[in-house]
Amino acid sequence: MSGLKLKGLRKAYGGFEVIRGVDLEIEPKEFVVFVGPSGCGKSTILRMIAGLEDISGGELFIGDRMVNDVDASKRGIAMVFQSYALYPHMTVEENMGFALKYAGESKETIKRQVAEAARILGLEALLSRRPKDLSGGQRQRVAIGRAIVRHPEVFLFDEPLSNLDAELRLQMRIEIARLHKELGTTIIYVTHDQVEAMTLADKIVVLRDGRIEQVGSPLDLYDNPKNQFVAGFIGSPKMNFLPAKIQGGRLSLVGYAGQSLPLPPLETAPLDGTEVMIGIRPEHFTKDGQAALELTVEIVENLGNETYAYARQGHAEMLTIAMQGDRSTRPGSAVSARFDPQKMFLFDMKGERIF
Repeated sequence: MSGLKLKGLRKAYGGFEVIRGVDLEIEPKEFVVFVGPSGCGKSTILRMIAGLEDISGGELFIGDRMVNDVDASKRGIAMVFQSYALYPHMTVEENMGFALKYAGESKETIKRQVAEAARILGLEALLSRRPKDLSGGQRQRVAIGRAIVRHPEVFLFDEPLSNLDAELRLQMRIEIARLHKELGTTIIYVTHDQVEAMTLADKIVVLRDGRIEQVGSPLDLYDNPKNQFVAGFIGSPKMNFLPAKIQGGRLSLVGYAGQSLPLPPLETAPLDGTEVMIGIRPEHFTKDGQAALELTVEIVENLGNETYAYARQGHAEMLTIAMQGDRSTRPGSAVSARFDPQKMFLFDMKGERIF
């Protein structure tokens, strides 16, 4: 299977540049997920790799071959779209084998490769059905099967689960992870859902405004975000951010009626009066933490195995607190939200990480 290399990749529409010099290496058999907010360029990069968008600058390699000007049909890739795009008048078997038939493969080859893909995806009993007789998850498996039969070097997935309900999304995440393990193929997967990214990826690429913010394993990005943008994007529920000023060797919280927190051990402590942003993950609040925030609970979500309390002080920003096993907290109650100060993050006002 082939890896990919993107060197200074750029895309512009007229004078407006949407992909701004992306450098990235993807190893053979790696499962790479592009994440980022809408408009960050993740689907545009995927379409450039697929050959569906022209490259304005830079170089794109699939394996050892530069493919900037290679036709999409000759790049050795297969793409699964958000829309299933199945032919309604064809059966599942005919839909899955259509690309092979169009390429002039023999009936025996088509039947064999469709049967193999159907086995992998659990579609054997559905081969004679038409798309209207299938559920959303089954249609998505057919769309994936249509890609599998081509035996591509690289799979591209463009938000393939966004049309499914929550239960089917979970089921299909498991199916795609199992598929990657069985086929051992390089996969590039685009999503706006960071839970999909965390559960599926070997490597996550976080994008913003056509540039890469950070690349790493899911836990690398969770534990060591490069900046406030990545810290806020990776993790669910998202990280809490609190504005503060450094005063007298402590973090004086803005809008928290004189509350302050200990300053973490920095190599070079910023000067008094320096404005910073504190980051605390909801799941890092614990009953025995050394630091505490005195808050008032406004909303409580009891999910069975865990509880989320949404609390704040006065008119300050609402914070999310994960309370494992706690079902006694009620709206309007005071809560001492305790945490380990060693687990908090510190960012300067440009969003760069200090601690």
